[in-house]
Amino acid sequence: MNLLDKINKENLPKHLAIIMDGNGRWAKQKGLLRAFGHENGTKSVRVTVETCAKLGVENLTLYAFSTENWNRPKLEVDTLMKLLISSLKKELETLQKNNIRLNCIGNIDMLPSSAKKELLSVIEKTKNNTRMTLTLALSYGSREELLNAVKIISDKVKNNIISIDSLDESIINQHLYTHNLPDVDLVIRTSGEHRISNFLLWQIAYAEFYFTDVLWPDFKEDDLYEAIISYQKRERRFGKTSEQVK
Repeated sequence: MNLLDKINKENLPKHLAIIMDGNGRWAKQKGLLRAFGHENGTKSVRVTVETCAKLGVENLTLYAFSTENWNRPKLEVDTLMKLLISSLKKELETLQKNNIRLNCIGNIDMLPSSAKKELLSVIEKTKNNTRMTLTLALSYGSREELLNAVKIISDKVKNNIISIDSLDESIINQHLYTHNLPDVDLVIRTSGEHRISNFLLWQIAYAEFYFTDVLWPDFKEDDLYEAIISYQKRERRFGKTSEQVK
């Protein structure tokens, strides 16, 4: 039996989030510039997106570029932005063919105007697709997201738009970048690192975690299948006892 046959299609994560890590180390191991690692990482993105769509995963969020990544060397940042533009142009056909809607979270005003323009263009062209929502976290930081939400909510309370007594989790959810997405069920991080790196801190409160030593450019279908199989073996209790969830 292959790995795909072991997956229960009735118990897929409704929202899968991936921290794509290891592009630079992959390139270094091969004596290549980091740019080659990022370029090869786009191939794993395509494989992962298409595989999730075929499986029936409804929401896939990829951590593509964090707010902290702006601190990397200018040459690397410029290369990543050029790669973003070329990937968006190249993968539009893939998104349309697979009926995938592109979404984005993060402070995209920080992106170069050419990258932002291409991003918004693909989002507009795919907005009516219904099979899966692919969200790119670009110039994204969860603490910044939460801080922005607090500021907006505080202003609404100050101006009597929201009553302080009505504040609850749903109000916070409505003011996050991810207001149109469900909470994350499964987080995958590649390259052997075991940290969250300021990614969806609110949204992963009850997520399952799967860490793999595989570097992102080497992440293939079977690696994704193994992560989902591991997820499906776990008992998700959400604070209850085992007896309560059976």
